[in-house]
Amino acid sequence: MQAILSVTVPFFALVLCGYLAARRRVLPEAAIPGLNAYVLFFALPCLLFRFGSSMPFAQLIDPALVGIYAACALLMVFFTVAATLKHTEQATGVDMKTSAFGVDMKNAAFGALVAAFPNTGFMGVPLLVALLGERAAGPVISTVLVDLILTSTLCIALAQSQQHLGPAHGGRASIGGSVLRSLRVALTNPLPWAIALGAGAASLNLQLPGPLAQIVKMLADSASPVALFTIGAVLWRAGQHAHTRTPVRRFLPVVLFKLFVHPLLVLAVGLLAHAAGVPVPSFGLTVLVLVAALPSASSVSLLAERYGADNGRVARIVMASTVLAFVSFSLLAWALGAGVGARMTR
Repeated sequence: MQAILSVTVPFFALVLCGYLAARRRVLPEAAIPGLNAYVLFFALPCLLFRFGSSMPFAQLIDPALVGIYAACALLMVFFTVAATLKHTEQATGVDMKTSAFGVDMKNAAFGALVAAFPNTGFMGVPLLVALLGERAAGPVISTVLVDLILTSTLCIALAQSQQHLGPAHGGRASIGGSVLRSLRVALTNPLPWAIALGAGAASLNLQLPGPLAQIVKMLADSASPVALFTIGAVLWRAGQHAHTRTPVRRFLPVVLFKLFVHPLLVLAVGLLAHAAGVPVPSFGLTVLVLVAALPSASSVSLLAERYGADNGRVARIVMASTVLAFVSFSLLAWALGAGVGARMTR
């Protein structure tokens, strides 16, 4: 446990530093979007490019691991939506169903996004590489692709579909249009392209010229500390721009879904797949479970604000999951290091 804490404590401490710097106005609020843009468009793409270009494609993308993680992401989305959905009034004016969470489809979809979308890019890549070594980069990067292309596209499409559904619109066509719009948004994210460029460079055995390689290295080296600091600042900003005060009962269950249900689901599906004869590498499954145990992606609060969802609820889910994950993630990492590999090889 001491070895795990020696890695997790500095990572979460940098998140706290970013939060306190923003709260104390040492970091002006106007600077936070610029800091976020630096990580998203410069530092993190260089980090992912460097990892992608340093390993064979088969090590970067394992079909078994991608399939397990994608299946669990879909299950988490539909489970969270089903658990939290409140059907809004239909054309008849009758309230069809109300859950204890009291949310409509848009907010149920964004709740599902924070339950299924871990903070892999800003936190997971550097944290898991520091914890498990560069060998962990491949499985982690594959989860980034699944979440950016599949999970976020599906949840945003579900959130947007509500406003298009109705007697004058074909429900199926409307959802299809929402999926296409959401996919176009996902493809504007630079991270998948950085991974693809890195994988392409590796497959062609291409090397960057010396000065350019040094620039990429310098930007990549800055990704981890700046990204963690930025998470804290973004969390503070999300709280400042929250439009509602959300009761605990409307956000705490989703936090528990994220930190406990998601990693246990990935572990269970991975073990079942292994028992069924699917070649699931034990190390890769360990990485997937730890990815699923990460706190919710802080960027979801910005998406909720952009799409007019209850960003107060989303911000509290992200904040609570980040605070609690220090304990839950550290304990799970210790437990997995003690026994998952041995169980998988039996």
